[in-house]
Amino acid sequence: MSPLFSGTTFALAAGLMWGLVFVAPLMLPEYPPALLAVGRYLAFGLLCLPLALLDRADLRALKPADWWEAAKLSAVGNFLYYLALAAAIQRAGNPLVSVIIGTLPVVIAISSNRRNAVRDGRLPWARLAPSLALIGLGIACVNQTELGALAAGDTRRYAEGAAIALLALACWTWYPIRNADWLRAHPDRNPRAWATAQGLVTLPMAVIGLAALWALQCIGGPGIGADFSLPLGPRPLEFIGLMLAVGLFSSWAGTLCWNEASQRLPTTLVGQLIVFETLSALAYGYGLRGALPAGLALLGIGLLVAGVVWALRVKPVAVEGAH
Repeated sequence: MSPLFSGTTFALAAGLMWGLVFVAPLMLPEYPPALLAVGRYLAFGLLCLPLALLDRADLRALKPADWWEAAKLSAVGNFLYYLALAAAIQRAGNPLVSVIIGTLPVVIAISSNRRNAVRDGRLPWARLAPSLALIGLGIACVNQTELGALAAGDTRRYAEGAAIALLALACWTWYPIRNADWLRAHPDRNPRAWATAQGLVTLPMAVIGLAALWALQCIGGPGIGADFSLPLGPRPLEFIGLMLAVGLFSSWAGTLCWNEASQRLPTTLVGQLIVFETLSALAYGYGLRGALPAGLALLGIGLLVAGVVWALRVKPVAVEGAH
């Protein structure tokens, strides 16, 4: 199996699982974003405890610098990203946030094509441009009809949601590039163990986060209302089940599949394949609403797929200084 095919398959699997995080805040709208972030990563960390037994030898081989890198990746790519994403979705809704987060394939591709040209080779801009244009146009088409509803809504609330979504965009641009740097620098390391390592360092962060939410509620601070029942809220069974599902599939399995893709593909290419997350989020969102996409949205989805297919045909060109 070629690295291109296997890497693309892993990226598709990661996108299918990451798309779940876009609908979780909509399924539990009465839960504060901070609690959703803490719940997801508490579940992620707890699930990684037994999984660590599978990779105990690889985990023991990690150096302190590796654990510190895993902690930074988890803090920015897990906690801060999902906190911002959940807050943005609850304030501005899925369509607007999808527009902003949906630009990730373009932003990551442009950033990594400049940053990692020596290591991965440069994808010629002239051949890369059609793929980026198709993806960008597809995102615009998918969200055009739904964005028309913004004019009738709370403008200030949408503006706040957009600003928070930009923070999520910055976090999720930094994470896959930095994560790929570590994986490409350690081709002999097990991607599954690296996913588990990120989960293990996330667990104490989640515990601290939950304690902070309790403390804030006790002193009447922002984030959790005084009448909200911590730690499980008004729908404990739904909350636990959804957090376990998102923690296992979106966090651990999604990270594992993305690590596998990142080891096999240039960062510029794998960055464009994050469009699978956008497609999955849209499919789950339409399913949750029980509606089919309109004609313009279908056109946009077709353009997104065409952009991915085009990107897979572009081959990197070695640049001076590459080894």
